[in-house]
Amino acid sequence: MKPHRVRMAHALILRYGLYNHLESFQPVLAPEELLAQFHTKDYVSFLKQVTPHNKGTFGAEIKQYAIAQDCPIFEGMFEYCQRYTGGSVGGAARLNHGMSDVVINWSGGLHHAKKSEASGFCYVNDVVLSILELLKYHHRVLYIDIDVHHGDGVEEAFLTTDRVMTVSFHKHGDNFFPGSGDITDIGVGPGKYYCVNVPLKDGMDDESYMFLFKPIMNKIMETYQPGAIVLQSGADSLAQDKLGVFNLSIKGHATCHRHLASFGVPLLVLGGGGYKIKNVARCWTYETGVLLGREELMQDAIPPNEYFEDFGPDYSLHIKVDSGLANHNKREALEKLRNQVFENLKHVTPVGAPFQERLPDLVETDSLKTTKKRHKLVGTLDSADGTGKAH
Repeated sequence: MKPHRVRMAHALILRYGLYNHLESFQPVLAPEELLAQFHTKDYVSFLKQVTPHNKGTFGAEIKQYAIAQDCPIFEGMFEYCQRYTGGSVGGAARLNHGMSDVVINWSGGLHHAKKSEASGFCYVNDVVLSILELLKYHHRVLYIDIDVHHGDGVEEAFLTTDRVMTVSFHKHGDNFFPGSGDITDIGVGPGKYYCVNVPLKDGMDDESYMFLFKPIMNKIMETYQPGAIVLQSGADSLAQDKLGVFNLSIKGHATCHRHLASFGVPLLVLGGGGYKIKNVARCWTYETGVLLGREELMQDAIPPNEYFEDFGPDYSLHIKVDSGLANHNKREALEKLRNQVFENLKHVTPVGAPFQERLPDLVETDSLKTTKKRHKLVGTLDSADGTGKAH
């Protein structure tokens, strides 16, 4: 989950001129008490104290909190977690106060982290904390995950409530990480039928993806009627990803953003996975353009920028899908999957009475403001390097 991906996207967003149509601001570092709104205090304390130099004295904690090869300890780790989480929660607060209609934090979306466990390059679950913030003003929040990996940490956090519906489109089977997210996983207790999993096979292409995504999201919006939406935009579902097994184009991936934005519901857009970093930067740049309604003005030739050579050898914004990769998602199976989701959604009840008590905001309203006023559609948060610039 290298912040370098965000720097590269930032450079492209500048060179494509998208920055001129955004509001941008530097997020505050999320304080420990904010992180403890979801994570245990002992786990937060461990993240704060452990460093590459003293990790030998935390042997028991490293084992307890599942710090392993996919969650290495690195210099500045806790501040990194504070920064991307502050961006996501700050974005949620902007939506709550009507300061933006859409907010982007490409360095957020770390959806695997559990209450007291790191997992899959994720240490603090900024997604869960952002949803908790949105729930203070919105009776129902819809979470959608288009990462190639199942959004297990977010699903687990809201498994027993109907105030959050979690929807995940992901690769499932063949011991693919994290192994959860079967069609039969639908929630527990009051949260039963408010957890939607769409398990997919290798080779998923644009046409097959949209055969499921659009009708499923249309039905969910009709039946669930959320007050706000959180979209995790993992780019490891793109073709050519080093860990992913799908075959989506950048335009296909971005169709999800365009479709969700069309509902006019407050939208928080986060990053996520993606392990061919030049393609991640391409994707998130294009999706920024889509959310601004300016994608048609974006030339395919990559404009000069400080990372220009990294985008070789073609130096194009869009990538080629793998024409030789077989799509193992047969139409008959997709129809069956879609019908099962529709059947489960019949159990979703209409929005109930509004709640009466509202908890205090996790971030100060003044910290959400920016002195630069631009396009009010999107507020952006740079959580990677603290520059306060758009990404």
